[in-house]
Amino acid sequence: MTLSVVACDKESGQLGVAVATRFFAAGALVPFVAGKIGGIATQALVNPYYGIDGLRLVREGHSPHEAMEILKHSDDGEAHRQVQIVDACGRFAVHTGQDCLPYAGHAAGNGVAVAGNMLASQRVVDDALEAYRNSDLPFPRRLIAAMIAGEAAGGDRRGRQSAALIIAGEHEWPILDLRVDDHPNPLDELDRLERISHREWIPYRQFVPTRNNRAGITDHDVIDAAVGPSMGEV
Repeated sequence: MTLSVVACDKESGQLGVAVATRFFAAGALVPFVAGKIGGIATQALVNPYYGIDGLRLVREGHSPHEAMEILKHSDDGEAHRQVQIVDACGRFAVHTGQDCLPYAGHAAGNGVAVAGNMLASQRVVDDALEAYRNSDLPFPRRLIAAMIAGEAAGGDRRGRQSAALIIAGEHEWPILDLRVDDHPNPLDELDRLERISHREWIPYRQFVPTRNNRAGITDHDVIDAAVGPSMGEV
C-alpha cells in the first residue's frame, strides 16, 4: 500500500520520514519521528504500535534491530507488516513480512531505509534509495526527491492518493510536518507545500517555545519583522 523513506541526516542530525501511497491519509498512521531518537515507518497492514512502541524502545536504549525483534515478537500479525527503523546514530532495521502483498521489498544502508509493498517492482525501492544517496539537496527535499524517483520507477501499482513528510530536529516538536491526505498528485502537492514552508513556516519556527526557552519569542514587532504582520498567529 505504501512506499516510504526513513533517514537520519548526519550533517544536521535531523531525522525524517517521507511516505506516499494509494490510500487515504497515510500521514496519520505511517510515519513516526522523535528528535534525537529515531524515525519509523509502519506500513502494509499498518500497525501504529510499531511506531509508538518502537520509538519508546529506541529511547530506552535499544538498537533498531533489538527494537524490531521485540516488536515482531509481540505481534502475531508480523508477517503482514512492513517496518523501517532508523535511529539518531544512523543504525537501521527493516522488516518486510512474508505475507505482505507483492511486490514488497526494501533496501537500506548508511542511515537510510526504503521500503514498499504493492509496488510495480524492486526498481521502485532501488531507485528511491539511489536518488536519496546521490542528492546534495537539503534533507527535506532529498527525501522528496527519493519519493519522486520511486514514483517514476512505477511507484504504487494501484495509483496515487496521499503523501506525507515529517522532519524532527533537536526539539520534541517536528520542525516540519506536511500532509497531503487526498490528492490526484500527492507528491507534487507535497513538493509544493515544502516550498511554501520556506515562506510561511520556517521563518516563524525560531519563535516557537523550546525546553530551553519555554516562553519562546512573544514580541510581535520581532515576529512581524521576520514573517510579516498577521502571519505569526496560528
